[in-house]
Amino acid sequence: MEEFIQPRTLGRGRSYVYMLPCRDQDLLKIGFSREPLLRLRTLHPRFFDYFDLERGLLLEVERVAQARAIERDILLRHAPERSPAPLAVPDQAAGYTEWLRGVEPEVTARLREVAEREACPLHVLRNWVRQMFDAQSDRLYDLSLKLLEAIEYETFNVPEALSTRQAARSLAYVLDACEAVGIDMTARFPQAVLAWRKFAPG
Repeated sequence: MEEFIQPRTLGRGRSYVYMLPCRDQDLLKIGFSREPLLRLRTLHPRFFDYFDLERGLLLEVERVAQARAIERDILLRHAPERSPAPLAVPDQAAGYTEWLRGVEPEVTARLREVAEREACPLHVLRNWVRQMFDAQSDRLYDLSLKLLEAIEYETFNVPEALSTRQAARSLAYVLDACEAVGIDMTARFPQAVLAWRKFAPG
């Protein structure tokens, strides 16, 4: 799965400040990362369901030190609004001072202000993730075929009691993630893979 989540297009030294609003509560995560896709997945295995990627933002800067300073500025400004990490996020990934409650408009405005002042790109997170997936279209196609082959092999050669269904879960994850960010599924995946998804057991 990491070959799907790990992009190959990030510039050396480039870093990203992210704002991740939870979909169903007024809570958001602030942080920075050189590899936002990997970071998203460590925070929640189905990040595209748990976080609202349409409201999420990603500020692209040239250096990690710059990203760290912007993150620190936001967290200090909103120290009174700090909140415990949600239970759905693993403890080892959550962080303890980077969750804020009730300040999404203020943080959004701050990121826009910094982007304008420092001439940094500010991405809607859903659009950025879709671009990363689009950049991996050949890998997505090949990966989905490999996973489908593994599913078919397991179906016809592995006793039900020994079946792990790991390939099926992985393929469902890839397809769900791509659909969630608006990927044209018929243009990116083989018809056999899309047919499997249509009839795959839940």
